[in-house]
Amino acid sequence: MPSTAGHADGEGSPIFGVTIPENYRQWEMIAPSQEDGSFNELRAILGNAISVKAYREGTLPFPDGAILVKLAWKRVPSPEFGGAFVPGHATTVQIMVKDSKRYAFTGGWGFGRFVDGQPVDRAQHETCFGCHQANVKEHDFVFTRLAP
Repeated sequence: MPSTAGHADGEGSPIFGVTIPENYRQWEMIAPSQEDGSFNELRAILGNAISVKAYREGTLPFPDGAILVKLAWKRVPSPEFGGAFVPGHATTVQIMVKDSKRYAFTGGWGFGRFVDGQPVDRAQHETCFGCHQANVKEHDFVFTRLAP
């Protein structure tokens, strides 16, 4: 399985120990998304080669070694084109790592949520799996679908 290490300071998320993978910005895009309401964010979900292959082949559950990265930015109006929106300041980088043995207690997934490159607190990480379990259990606990 590919290492989840790679963040410059290597600090992992509480509970799971997930770190920001090296070179994740060169990974393929799985899909864009948008969150309205208080989030008001534009998001891009990227995947490593293992996750991209699983998406393309319709493999569920995802195989061990699959890694998904969600980048999020505040959504702001484009100054050049009325009605369009562009990314503003970055809000979070969120990571899901599939390792069915290490993360058996959370459906095989480890979670990491980072703000300014640092993991958020334990309390925020305690909410990750509950949300995924309540909403997307039938899709191996993954919200994102491959964009056509």
